[in-house]
Amino acid sequence: MRPYVDIVTNKPHGTLYVGVTSNLAQRAWQHRAGEVDGFTKRYNLTRLVYAEAHADMRAAIQREHNIKHWPRAWKIALIEAENPDWRDLFEDLAGS
Repeated sequence: MRPYVDIVTNKPHGTLYVGVTSNLAQRAWQHRAGEVDGFTKRYNLTRLVYAEAHADMRAAIQREHNIKHWPRAWKIALIEAENPDWRDLFEDLAGS
């Protein structure tokens, strides 16, 4: 599986969570289903709005750490550059 950095939210411009995974489709489904206890479940973060593929897990983890330290406005700009309508990208994964 290819590593990804992902951002999930509950609504456009809502609460953001930055994570890393080696199975994007499975992880997005887990968020949607509320299967993982913690921050994403507590704040109902079910909408995958950003995903960035990486060549290896170490690079993905480093990118995740960098993004987590960015100001909120930068994270929003990153999302809107790729997904200006804040569409739930899970629908794209489910269709593939």
